[in-house]
Amino acid sequence: MTETIRIVSPVDGKVYAERPLASDVSVDAALTAAHASQAQWRATPLAKRAEILTAAVAVMNANKDKIAEELAWQMGRPVRYSAGEIARGFTERAEYMSAIAAEALADIEVAPKDGFKRCIRREPVGTVFVIAPWNYPFLTAVNTIWPALLAGNAVILKHASQTMLVGERFQEALDKAGLPKGLFRNLVLTHQQATRIIQSGKVNHVAFTGSVEGGRAIERATAGHFLGVGLELGGKDPAYVRADANLEHAVENLVDGSFFNSGQSCCGIERIYVDKKVYPKFIDGFVALTRQYVLGSPLEQATTLGPMVTAKAADFVRGQIEAAVRGGAKAHIDAKAFPRDAKGSPYLAPQVLTEVNHQMAVMREESFGPVIGIMPVSGDGEAVKLMNDSPYGLTAAVWTSDLAAAERLGGQIETGTVFMNRCDYLDPALAWTGVKETGKGVTLSRLGYEALTRAKSYHLRHTI
Repeated sequence: MTETIRIVSPVDGKVYAERPLASDVSVDAALTAAHASQAQWRATPLAKRAEILTAAVAVMNANKDKIAEELAWQMGRPVRYSAGEIARGFTERAEYMSAIAAEALADIEVAPKDGFKRCIRREPVGTVFVIAPWNYPFLTAVNTIWPALLAGNAVILKHASQTMLVGERFQEALDKAGLPKGLFRNLVLTHQQATRIIQSGKVNHVAFTGSVEGGRAIERATAGHFLGVGLELGGKDPAYVRADANLEHAVENLVDGSFFNSGQSCCGIERIYVDKKVYPKFIDGFVALTRQYVLGSPLEQATTLGPMVTAKAADFVRGQIEAAVRGGAKAHIDAKAFPRDAKGSPYLAPQVLTEVNHQMAVMREESFGPVIGIMPVSGDGEAVKLMNDSPYGLTAAVWTSDLAAAERLGGQIETGTVFMNRCDYLDPALAWTGVKETGKGVTLSRLGYEALTRAKSYHLRHTI
């Protein structure tokens, strides 16, 4: 009997979709086809590559409402938000990487030298293996798939089992757009099969987004194989609200940054430090706005907070909250005001915790759920010290009316991206990267092309 992978929906706990695992024979065939098609694709003019990928973006947008419903069933995001993953984030990133491709992939000229032509040319690495997560399943995948194809590579995609229909949507869009057969292949795989692909000698770069332990497993699998590796792993992203911040704006944006997607965002806010001068007013506003969330079925337009991806994930966050309260934290939200919230259920009420400290797991370990701990601080020095007291470093947000102060603090914070007066956003013009256990490598921006190409130097003496 063929082994299958099932999506158990967080909406109702039932099987939403089931797909057969790729056989070892079909995996080998996909790798062989990728290699063969890539040899022709790399010779295809960049303008033609971009034309095909632009057509694929149009296919995705034509299906955005259906995709929003599929996402709600697969991972619980409310339909009122999910269409935006395609219409805004996916489209913005895809179009930007297409727009800068010619410049980013152009030859690098060096100083003129009589009798010689010298340049550095960027060539595709070959086949790129993308392992994508479920929480932002289109956005995280497009970060690598689009620039990889634009640069002349082939791509193999393994999407998270919880959102494996997303891989089918990528395949459908690229096929309808006219991408050469075999150049992109979505495969339903186990972790063991993914490891065998990495070690097959038939892929040249691995892009993984997921847990820290998953990243370590990727590094073990690639050891000795001389592959390029990009890892986006865990996060515990902080925010700091200075005394000179616009509090109304800070509250509104930080509540959204903490609880959007039920807190299941790589760059979502997980801890907040507030200058003690404005701390009481900030807490009052933050708690009042949090109480306005509507926890319910993600298929209903009124819902602003859907279920977490699994009951297990929700119970993990419940455990963090309970441990913090036992340790002296104050919980400001009464879960009884959110009737669907129940232990053993993926439906979890948002929670705001004060009187927390860095001995509590909720302030140090990734929560990836709708809970936020908020601490008062005496000023910039204490805020930076606490922001850096973490094994992670993806983004950090500073809320202030002083641009110079934000830049100065940004230079002291150990992070990949510094925000001022915003959070939980990825600008495709900027390098997406992290420090410490958040991982390594860069996606998006012109730097995102560097890992997906290899340099070749041309030293041509034309006068003898």
